[in-house]
Order: sequence, then C-alpha cells, then structure tokens
Amino acid sequence: CPVSRSKSLSDEENLKLFGKCNNPNGHGHNYKARLLISLLFSLQIDPVSGMVINLTDLKEYMQEAIMKPLDHKNLDKDVPYFAEVVSTTENVAVFIWENLKKLLPVGTLYKVKVYETEQNIVVYKGEETISE
Repeated sequence: CPVSRSKSLSDEENLKLFGKCNNPNGHGHNYKARLLISLLFSLQIDPVSGMVINLTDLKEYMQEAIMKPLDHKNLDKDVPYFAEVVSTTENVAVFIWENLKKLLPVGTLYKVKVYETEQNIVVYKGEETISE
C-alpha cells in the first residue's frame, strides 16, 4: 500500500484504519494493472486493420494515462490527484479509469483491474466497483 493516510482522521484513527500502511514516510508497492477494452456492438472493427483500436495507440494511451503520472512516484507527494484523495488501491483504479477514459475512443474501456498483491485486487467499471 502507499502511504494511506486520510487528512480528515487523527493519527490514532489513521493507524486503526490503515494499520502498517499508515506510515507518514511511506513504503512502496509495485501495482499491476490490467485493462479490458470492450468490443461493443456499437464499435466498428476497422476492415483494413481488423482492430477496434490500434495497439500502438493503446500503448501510447497507457503510457500517458498510467506510466507517466504513476511510475516510480510517491503517490501522495508526486501525484496531484492524491493530494486530497487517499491513495488506496480503489482510488488508484479510479485514477487510471478517469485518465484512460479521456484518451480512449468512447465505449472502449470496459474495466480496470489493479493488483496491489495477489490477494488485494480491485476491479473498477466506471461507477460500478466489484470484488473478485
């Protein structure tokens, strides 16, 4: 987990809620994110390429939306989004969703799946969040 502290809670409340993740100096994790691009009937497969979205473009979108803002960063100190948002895995998934949604063609993003560990996985589908 990242630093995981809520500014609206006391030190004692943060410790109770976030446990070892409540470290003011932080500790790191390597997240894994999986993205599913939905092949909706309303989307057209390009007859020439055979793709809904060019994979080279998708890699560029992922670089811009995920790697550039998050890779090798202290989420709480280096990423403005997390200045006021607690940097939980759930909120990392929302951040990735929101950034990708701005870049991808409408209707192509189906869900974002973020692995903090093999046991802590968050799946985000826009406003609908599910556990797996």
